[in-house]
Amino acid sequence: MGGGTPALREAIAGTYDVATAADIMTFVPGEAITTVMRALLGPDDHVVTVLPNYQSAETVPRSICEVTGVPLRPEDGWDLDIEAVATALRPTTRLVAVNFPNNPTGSVASRERWLTLADLLRARGIYLFSDEIYRGVEHDQDRTLPQAADLYERGISLGGLSKTYGLPGLRIGWIACRDPEVLDRAERVKHYGSICAAAPSEVLARIAIKARDTLLAGTRDLLARNRPVFAEFFARHQDRFSWSPPDGGCVCYPRYLGPDGVEAFCRAAVTDGGVLLLPASVYASPLAPLPADRFRVGIGRADAPQALAALDEFLGEKK
Repeated sequence: MGGGTPALREAIAGTYDVATAADIMTFVPGEAITTVMRALLGPDDHVVTVLPNYQSAETVPRSICEVTGVPLRPEDGWDLDIEAVATALRPTTRLVAVNFPNNPTGSVASRERWLTLADLLRARGIYLFSDEIYRGVEHDQDRTLPQAADLYERGISLGGLSKTYGLPGLRIGWIACRDPEVLDRAERVKHYGSICAAAPSEVLARIAIKARDTLLAGTRDLLARNRPVFAEFFARHQDRFSWSPPDGGCVCYPRYLGPDGVEAFCRAAVTDGGVLLLPASVYASPLAPLPADRFRVGIGRADAPQALAALDEFLGEKK
């Protein structure tokens, strides 16, 4: 079935407060963004996307219509800039794309701004596409935001098992949306893609979602162990890095202070130190200038202490 097996959709719906099984459609995770954008957008439409964002949430709309980027700013804690979003809206704006907890910054929008965004878009009938793939492992659980599909009738929530559940190999993701037109149009586009997910993966996904509390507790525990390890590492190297812990998710976006620049540093780190870091150029966008001195690092690996030890050794050799 194009929408996913009924049992899996029921299990997924159990993770929402308002959305039901009828509002769920399963996907191979990356496929969902492409499918929804191609289902909803045409050449005369306009999209607003926060920056940085997951790449396809920017590049797929850009292949279809005009897109305006609204940067998240480090001096604002990478929070959602409601005034900038409102200014960017046009009569032709069809969709606004956001990503919280954010990849790569690890930021979570403030609840007040999140609710204000929903009200702003509701007043204009604009779709809200919300990538929530990192939701559920916020450092402060009180910062967990309502899911877009629960909050707003035209909200589209992207979820999946690859990040907070730690099960990327199952290749199962989904969208939740209470607007049946979105699901109908998305299913027609999906027929030219995966058509449906692998049945064994959907069975295992349903088992994983039923064990959601256990799996998310394991991820939270791993992140709780790793956060002080990263804090101590960056404290030792204050001459090279400026770091703030992420609000949520499994990644963060430190600033590199070295004179060689972040691009050279990241190249040397992987070639000479065996540690993979993603420099700011990976997240650069033609839509708006973004900080060029940052790099993304994952804090959700079980071998994080060993990776930081290797980076320590590399930094020692660079002195």
